[in-house]
Amino acid sequence: MDLKEKLVSSFMVFENRVDIDHPVHDIRSEAIKQFEEKGFPSKKEEAWKYTSLKSLQKHDFSLFPKEVGALEYKDVKKYFLHEIDTYKIVFVDGVYSSFLSETTHDGVDVCLLSAALSKEKYAHIIERYFNKTAAASDSMTNLNTAFSKEGAYIYIPKGKMPLKPIEIVHFSTGTEAALMVQPRNLIIADENAELQIIERHQSLTKNPVFTNAVTEIFAEKDARVDFYKVQNDHKEASLVDNTYISQQTNSRVSVHTFSFGGNITRNNLNYYQHGEHIDSTLKGITILGDKQHVDHHTLVHHQHPNCESHQDYKGIFGDKSTGVFNGKIIVDKIAQKTNAFQQNNNVLISDKATINAKPQLEIFADDVKCSHGCTIGQLDENALFYMRSRGIGKKEAQALLMYAFSNNVMESVRIPALKLRINRLIAEKLGVDLGFDL
Repeated sequence: MDLKEKLVSSFMVFENRVDIDHPVHDIRSEAIKQFEEKGFPSKKEEAWKYTSLKSLQKHDFSLFPKEVGALEYKDVKKYFLHEIDTYKIVFVDGVYSSFLSETTHDGVDVCLLSAALSKEKYAHIIERYFNKTAAASDSMTNLNTAFSKEGAYIYIPKGKMPLKPIEIVHFSTGTEAALMVQPRNLIIADENAELQIIERHQSLTKNPVFTNAVTEIFAEKDARVDFYKVQNDHKEASLVDNTYISQQTNSRVSVHTFSFGGNITRNNLNYYQHGEHIDSTLKGITILGDKQHVDHHTLVHHQHPNCESHQDYKGIFGDKSTGVFNGKIIVDKIAQKTNAFQQNNNVLISDKATINAKPQLEIFADDVKCSHGCTIGQLDENALFYMRSRGIGKKEAQALLMYAFSNNVMESVRIPALKLRINRLIAEKLGVDLGFDL
């Protein structure tokens, strides 16, 4: 039995574990039908031309772990942003860990999706938002929807802001020979609300782990959301991450993606603008080595006038690593006065590294300011010579240039402790200790 057949046949088992009379039941049932019809995406599809999931389908993944690994906070502290106080929603092998978590209902809801799906007081929110922006045409999203049960549920009411940032952390412990998990996050910032979120998927084992995640973010009028994704996993861990963002008038949503580790990582980031004076920001830093593969697939759909979007992705690729950037901007005819910027810059520090870049603009309005650019090159030899002539070692000089190369992405990180942590991760990936923080 291949993985697709196993997933389809396991849906019945999953359904017997949840409330089949719940309104979400029909959504799940339709989703599994769509996945059964389409199956896993292949390189025959234009959107997946440079990324293959065939190697993952060869594993006999456990879908429902028989036991959950026990973790002590001291053993996983380094994976949290422990320098500051945060709310924490923590999952171990796909199961919620109350011991490692700190949730709240004090004016805001920072809790579990399973609770929101099962309690009557959340029914109107679930009915209004759940699965309302996720793409019904995407097979991996359909697969996640079919098995959607557990993940983070965050609701920030009108005019509210949590007292501290929120961390969503997923650990896998290796209790199973191979594990597949499918977390589902629902995040709502109501009118004039604000929040900051840090998300991390972390394997603690060398056993294969396949995470198929979906996050829906809704930013209502005048809301502000900052979302930070830290991807620095083991080489045996793979991630398909679908994030869908719906924005209303005057809202501002930024997503920063830091991809430093893992086997195969696919980031699908989709913005939909549903009002005027919206600001959408997409930024990322990728540093890869070995045979790692990261694919950033972005979409910003401008549907109303006087809106902006800013994309800036930096990639540094060594060894036999592969990077993909496929960025798409759509500007509808009605979306006059749009200001859309897209930039993708890449540095290859190995002759065997590969980058595939495909920036796309579809503009149907005539009064817009839209630009896109892509560069692929190597470090500036003149700059390296200049630095080395002043007593800086070759390795340190290269690292300084690569720091400078990625610094404009770091400038917009609004959590100082996270900025410091990312800078340290970059230094670790580059194999240097520069002795200062940007």
